[in-house]
Amino acid sequence: MSRVCELTGKKAMVGNNVSHAKNRTKRKFQANLVKKRFYIPEQDSWVSLKISTSALKTINKIGISAAIKDAKSKGFLK
Repeated sequence: MSRVCELTGKKAMVGNNVSHAKNRTKRKFQANLVKKRFYIPEQDSWVSLKISTSALKTINKIGISAAIKDAKSKGFLK
């Protein structure tokens, strides 16, 4: 499984390491992902998602059902 948030679609970005002498070498900025289980009361089941920590804050704010509905409308979740 790749390092992509299942709810927001966040993935790695590319940038540069810059030394004191201004030498630039390529690097990756990985998304801050956590694997978390959520209980969905409508389906009476648990679901395991690999999500970014910013998506976790959104779930805490609006709820898992609304977050999944929003992700399906944006095409990130099947």
